[in-house]
Amino acid sequence: MASLSDIKSKVILNEMKVDTKASINADTNKTFEQYLQDIQVDIKHRSDEEIEFDLIGVDASIANAYRRIMIAEVPIMAIEKVYMMNNTSIMPDDVLAHRMGLIPIKADPRLFNLPVYNEKNQLEVDPHSVLEFELSIKCTHNKQASAGATLSEEKYKNSNVYTRHMKWVPIGNQVEELGEVKPCQDDILIMKLRPGQEIKMKMHCVKGIGQDHAKFSPVATATYRLLPSIELLKPITGELAKKLQGCFPEGVIGIKMVDNTEVAFVQDARKDTATR
Repeated sequence: MASLSDIKSKVILNEMKVDTKASINADTNKTFEQYLQDIQVDIKHRSDEEIEFDLIGVDASIANAYRRIMIAEVPIMAIEKVYMMNNTSIMPDDVLAHRMGLIPIKADPRLFNLPVYNEKNQLEVDPHSVLEFELSIKCTHNKQASAGATLSEEKYKNSNVYTRHMKWVPIGNQVEELGEVKPCQDDILIMKLRPGQEIKMKMHCVKGIGQDHAKFSPVATATYRLLPSIELLKPITGELAKKLQGCFPEGVIGIKMVDNTEVAFVQDARKDTATR
């Protein structure tokens, strides 16, 4: 039987039903300052492209609100205008322009203002609101390729167009203010070309939020889940320990030797996926 505190703070997965009466923020007498003091953020993993953290002391609805804010309301820079000078590839101009807009740009949006448009709905090019890129590339035969070459990368030059081929064109004193600006990854494949095909375009990046267009969303995805908590109610040994281990994803249940007996223990509940 679950304790009263567990019932109030946890979603309990029973064999045949789910008990969910948890509400961390049921105390409506708290002030906003007291509520903030109860919140804890514990970062578990962080890299240039990913972060995983525990949000402690909030209701699931608040965690979901943070998730929605990260997806739709945090601004970034993205390609908004594409000026096509030449495109002899098999990809139509509008499709290519759409692909360019989805390329993530490494630039601090806090250093930019929102874009300004004139009465003709034309973008005002300003160093404090616009980034400019150019892409000019042509595919040709590789005269140094061996006679038996079969791969397009060997037979042709510039057969694959990547984001590293994009060139940043600083406006005003952007170099001094911004440092290095480029796509977040250099090896994003934009399109494929064959000899004689070429593309030449100019692009303008502006500041925006994901609520306006998905290309302005700073995250590929943002998810949350309730932190698993597993409690073994009695010692599980021998073959039953191995059987229990096989019921969970790898790494959740471990087996250790105690007095020459295999005993199951909770190794890492975080890896569980709501097993019951």
